[in-house]
Amino acid sequence: MSREPTPGESVDGGTSRTIHPVVNDAPPTPLPPRSAQDWSPYSGRVAFELADLLYRVEQMPASNIKLLLEYWAADLVKHGESPPFSSAADMYDVIDHTALADVKWESFSLSYSGDRPDSGVPAWMNDSYSVFHRDALSIVHNMLGNPDFKDNMDYAPYRETTHDRQRRLEHFMSGDWAWRQANMISQDPAAANSSFIPVILGSDKTTVSVATGQNEYYPLYCSIGNVHNGIRRAHRNAVAVIGFLAIPKTNRRHANDPAFRKFRRQLFHTSLGRILQPLRQWMKRPEIVRCADGHFRKLIYGIGPYIADYPEQALLACIVQGWCARCMARKDELEGGISLGRTREHTERLVSDFELGQLWNDYGLVGDIVPFTNDFPRADIHQLLAPDILHQVIKGTFKDHLVTWVEQYLKAEHGEVKSMEILTEIDRRIAVVPPFSHLRHFHEGRGFKQWTGDDSKALMKVYIPAVDGLIPPNMVKALRYFLDFCYLVRRDVQTAETVRQIEQALAAFRANREVFRECGVRSEGFSLPRQHAIEHYPDLIWEFGAPNGLCSSITESKHIKAVKEPWRRSSRYEALGQMLMTNQRLDKLAAARVDFTERGMLNVGCLEAMQVAHDDDYDPAVNGPRVMASVSMAATPQTRKHASTADALSAEFNVPSLGELIRRFLYFECLGDRSAATSGSVLSLDDCPPFAGGSHHVAVYYSATATFHAPSDPSGIGGMRREIMRANPNWRGKSPRFDCVFVNRNNQQPALLGMAVARLRMLFAFRYRGRRFPCAVVHWYKRIDNAVDVDTGMWVVEPTFLRGRIPLLSVIHLDTVVRAAHLIGAAVGQQVSEDVEGHNALDKFTTFYVNKYADHHAFELLHQGDPPPPA
Repeated sequence: MSREPTPGESVDGGTSRTIHPVVNDAPPTPLPPRSAQDWSPYSGRVAFELADLLYRVEQMPASNIKLLLEYWAADLVKHGESPPFSSAADMYDVIDHTALADVKWESFSLSYSGDRPDSGVPAWMNDSYSVFHRDALSIVHNMLGNPDFKDNMDYAPYRETTHDRQRRLEHFMSGDWAWRQANMISQDPAAANSSFIPVILGSDKTTVSVATGQNEYYPLYCSIGNVHNGIRRAHRNAVAVIGFLAIPKTNRRHANDPAFRKFRRQLFHTSLGRILQPLRQWMKRPEIVRCADGHFRKLIYGIGPYIADYPEQALLACIVQGWCARCMARKDELEGGISLGRTREHTERLVSDFELGQLWNDYGLVGDIVPFTNDFPRADIHQLLAPDILHQVIKGTFKDHLVTWVEQYLKAEHGEVKSMEILTEIDRRIAVVPPFSHLRHFHEGRGFKQWTGDDSKALMKVYIPAVDGLIPPNMVKALRYFLDFCYLVRRDVQTAETVRQIEQALAAFRANREVFRECGVRSEGFSLPRQHAIEHYPDLIWEFGAPNGLCSSITESKHIKAVKEPWRRSSRYEALGQMLMTNQRLDKLAAARVDFTERGMLNVGCLEAMQVAHDDDYDPAVNGPRVMASVSMAATPQTRKHASTADALSAEFNVPSLGELIRRFLYFECLGDRSAATSGSVLSLDDCPPFAGGSHHVAVYYSATATFHAPSDPSGIGGMRREIMRANPNWRGKSPRFDCVFVNRNNQQPALLGMAVARLRMLFAFRYRGRRFPCAVVHWYKRIDNAVDVDTGMWVVEPTFLRGRIPLLSVIHLDTVVRAAHLIGAAVGQQVSEDVEGHNALDKFTTFYVNKYADHHAFELLHQGDPPPPA
């Protein structure tokens, strides 16, 4: 790969702030030394860990903290000692004295200043609206200087290519937009050799309670485009709440008053402009800041992408609801694809040349509102609206459109009574989906009222098998190609090839969704802003890199820590002030933990650290390889629950001739090539190594763990993900659970052509001639065809049996297992019987879909080839 960032600069340590170019690869000037024993303002490690546990982790009420400290103090009286804090107030005071992340909350008030009626003045015109915020520049400084980000931050736009010279788009700074911004900045001699810092914003109202009066809050979030997408998605302090915007309200009589609506819009934009004002002076001339890697750099800030759902995008871009905020496509022609892009210059020209009514009707513009971006250089709100996978794709197009249209089709085609029977059958199919790691189980199907983003994501994973055969094939294909599009755009790395696949999936979806028009469900067409928005995704990938780094799921999940949990911790009376203080203390605790970790003070557990303090020979370093994927057995064998010999275990786990299976396994492990045969059933036992099934010790395990690189899924910073595969005869004390797995067969073949599907029947380990063998007994499944199903796009498999319906079993080495596989019973042409449940579905069905939508890693493993040309 090639990567060419621009070099940085440094500054001397004096007060003259003279800029000196530095030698390439010169080390940063050292920070002032701080002792590894300096826990200030905490009295020591125990005090810090206790404060972090009680305030951040447990969120313990002050009354309970008081009782805990009193019990602790009572127990220490006999030793003449006292606990780390004397009271809850003492603990809060110590947290407040943390110097790191000390960005205080401020406020300003705005009120209506326009014309008022002679009588009957609405209350909203006389009210004052308070906006609470923190200094945006200080928040950005904290992110830039966070040592936790030093290896996950780009200080310049870059172009990256793969080994075959394809453009590689991943993190935000790999996109074209940041590159163009840096080019514009470089034209100013005063900003030469400056690093560009795009400030990413996001806002969205959220409800904390439906039972109280003031139940809405309007948080404003901030991040920077320089940190890598994984950091932002993982909320490693790379997304901060910087403000709470005002929510003006009025009665129903004035809710649609044009004056009120104009004031509400202008209040929003004026508030954003005021909050971001501290950054403005450094958008044209550079500021010198020490960054996370210790180097000083000249920095130029800019307004970056804005993360928002469609109503918020319309508010931001000052457009009329129903129009596109990015292009000039008319509201009744949105299904025709993208049109000429909106720009700040074009909008200003339209506003100067046309009346407000014509702007509204012909161009979809709210002409009497000035976007906040007009107050900042190089900022064009139409170009800054980020792709919103959560609301445009998952909630919008999938849940609100496609799922709803399927139900409408069933009612129109079959009538109320018959359609309810079919919907009940769909619910049954969803309810009996076998369990799978990280997969939500819909016990009652999809018929529930309160949908969340996670609900929609979970339904996407199981919906196609549930409706296959119950709706026309083209509807199934429309769902298939849309889900392919969804999973492709959510990849953590995009290339020209993946963008091409996205465009093909989108074209196939457009062609097949016509079935909804033909059957009358969408006789008015598809001029829908959220579906139109996905037409812009290929271009936005080139602009901003992988869309999953800017999704509104980032800000929505931030609501929990920044708004909902602080609200629940409050007294509910004038809760916002308490919520602001909670956020400030949480930021201080997080910053202190990063600082202590950076100084090596949290490398070992608290108790171990106390013991190590008196052990001069202790070495805490642990070495180990970093691998792309591995499978390991559970730590504890089930020695007390099961026999310890192969002969006895054969009966317990219904695995006939386990000793013989082990002998055939040993043939390939010790004498032959493990990939030469599937089961070894054709081998003569005379050729296999001896194994005394009645005397060799065999240890049974109930689970194994697969760890693999899956950065498109929720994962760690390095993109690693862990899942548990179970072979438990009594899962949770209720029923057996024997999961399915992918077994590697041929690395040169794609998808399921290079892997086999098998079901675990037993996990065990034994020693043979000095070697330990972690193994699994598996029941093999075979492909129905060498290609995916034409409608669903999924592979279809069935269990393999010998004569007399005897399962084809083998013993395999655990390291041939790739990861867990999710199988969903194929119920096409038949109803799911009442005795089928999730725990026994793998035993009841005869054919299965191999679920490629179980997660993104499964999609990458199983997705094969391009869609066929649209019909």
